[in-house]
Amino acid sequence: MIIQNALADPLSDVLAGAGFNAACSVRLTAGGDWALRFRPIALKFNAVLHGGCWLTPEGEAAARLDAGDCFIVAGRPFVLSSAPGLPAVDAAEVFARSPFCATYGLGDDVALLGGSVAFAGADASHLLDLLPSSLVIRNEADGAAMMGWLLNQLDREWREDRPGAQAACDDLLRLMFIQALREHLSTADADALGWLAGLKDPPVAAALKAIHAEPTRAWRLPELAARAGLSRTAFADRFRARVGRPRVEYAATWRMRVAARRLREGRKPVSVVAHELGFLSDSAFGAAFRRVHGVSPGRYRVAARRAAPLASEETGPTSPRSGRPREGADRRP
Repeated sequence: MIIQNALADPLSDVLAGAGFNAACSVRLTAGGDWALRFRPIALKFNAVLHGGCWLTPEGEAAARLDAGDCFIVAGRPFVLSSAPGLPAVDAAEVFARSPFCATYGLGDDVALLGGSVAFAGADASHLLDLLPSSLVIRNEADGAAMMGWLLNQLDREWREDRPGAQAACDDLLRLMFIQALREHLSTADADALGWLAGLKDPPVAAALKAIHAEPTRAWRLPELAARAGLSRTAFADRFRARVGRPRVEYAATWRMRVAARRLREGRKPVSVVAHELGFLSDSAFGAAFRRVHGVSPGRYRVAARRAAPLASEETGPTSPRSGRPREGADRRP
C-alpha cells in the first residue's frame, strides 16, 4: 500500500515543535451546593460529561458550563462550583484520598473528565502566547458532533479500563484539545489570533502551507503571491495584515525554528544542519540562528540537551493508569 504524504499543516507543525503532550488526568463528580478551587501547574483541559456547573477563573467573570462544553485554563487558579460566589474548598483536599477520581458534595449532579496539556518544546510560546487565559468551547459549536463523540469515547475508555486504555485516553484527549483549538480558530476575532489568523484567510493560508512544506527554500515574493493567487503588492500587504509580520520575516523565523528542532532532536553536526537548510556557510547559518534564538547553534544544542532530562521529569504528563505519578505532577482536573 502506498500512502501519500500529508499536505503541509502549519498548526500541526507548531504543535510538534511545542512538544505537545496530553494525559487524561481525573474524573470528578459533584452534587448539591459545592465549590472547589484548583491551582494547576499546567494548562488544564476539561469537559463536562453530564450535568452542569460554573467556571470562575481567577480575576474573570463566572461562566456556565453544561454537558458537552469544554474549557481550557492556562496555568492559573480557577473555581468550579454549583453556583457562583460559594466558599471554595481546596481541591487538593478532596483528591487527597485518590488522585485520579473524586466525588464531592451530595449526589452526582455533574461529572467532568479532566486533563493536563503540556508544552515542553522550545516553540511552545509560538502557540501559548496566542491562547487566552481561559477559553470555553460550547457544545453547540460547529464541531460539537465530533467533540461529543470524542468525549463519549474518552468516558468509555475511562470506565472500562480495557488493555491500552492509558494510550487511548491520552490520544483522545489530544484530539479533543486540537478540536477545541479548531473551534477557537473558527470563532475568535482575527486580532486575538496573531499569526493563526492567516490560516482563516485562504490566500494567506496557501502561502503559509508553502512555507511550512519547504522551510529550506528561499521563497521569493512572486512565488508566494502566485500560490496565493494575488498580485505581489496585494499579497504582501495582506500577509502582513493577517500574520502580523512580513512574509520574509515569517519564513526566516520558521526556518530557524525548524533548525532548532533538528539541533535538539538530532545528532548531525551543525554544519550538516546548516547545509540541509540551504545555507552556503556555517557563519551565515550562525548569524541567522542568533537573530532568532539569541545564541549560536552550538550553544543552543548544548543548553537544550542539558535541559531535556529536567523537562521530561517535571513537565511531562503521566496518565492516571500508569502507576505512581511523577513527583510534583498536577493530577487534579
